[in-house]
Amino acid sequence: MATIDAQDLQRMISRFRVLIVGRANAGKTTILQKVCNTMDDPEIHNSEGKKIDAAIVKSSIKRGNHDITNEMVFKSNPGFVFHDSCGFEAGSEEEFENMKRFVLQRAHTTKLEERIHAIWYCIPTDDPSQTFQRSEEKFFLECDTRHVSVVAVFTKFEALRPFAYGDIKKQIYEGYQEKNAQRGLPSALKNCSQTRVLKELYKPENCARPKYHVCLQNINQQPITDCNNLLECR
Repeated sequence: MATIDAQDLQRMISRFRVLIVGRANAGKTTILQKVCNTMDDPEIHNSEGKKIDAAIVKSSIKRGNHDITNEMVFKSNPGFVFHDSCGFEAGSEEEFENMKRFVLQRAHTTKLEERIHAIWYCIPTDDPSQTFQRSEEKFFLECDTRHVSVVAVFTKFEALRPFAYGDIKKQIYEGYQEKNAQRGLPSALKNCSQTRVLKELYKPENCARPKYHVCLQNINQQPITDCNNLLECR
């Protein structure tokens, strides 16, 4: 799969619009900053393009009010427009219904510049014992995303390394040569990620199923990491 950077995407689509979904601790902001090659916070605009004070937005969210139509844009790369689903992950039925309506409207709008091109659903893997959450199950089971590509983004993938090394140590203890066991680290990492989560994501009865799933690790490290594998999913 060829590498596609932000500039390539901008040439193909004047504004690449993404709905980002996921738990509060999933590293969503870090991903967006990495994609747009910046450490700055985004500017926030309402649906009419008027800039909104970020402090006002944060205050509204704390009060339980969130407008999914608000746009997040980074000065470093205005060709990307992001929408945050913030709200329904905490169990708000109203926010979930708002998100479903938003997806349907933006998937079919005749205004091409307002269509969403992708949904990035971020799932942290820093706690392998944590099960597939109800909000995640509900999204994939009930949300009709139509032709919009859904990408399941497993974040904090580096947290699985200790568990993978545990498997390797077990192999060494059982008689495998250490050199051969170490070569199996990528496979062990993959095995650690093949949990019930993937089975839930790709259930036949799901209304939304990921077109891709990607694993991101150490994305908070600057400047040695990138999100190219995420940008390739379109």
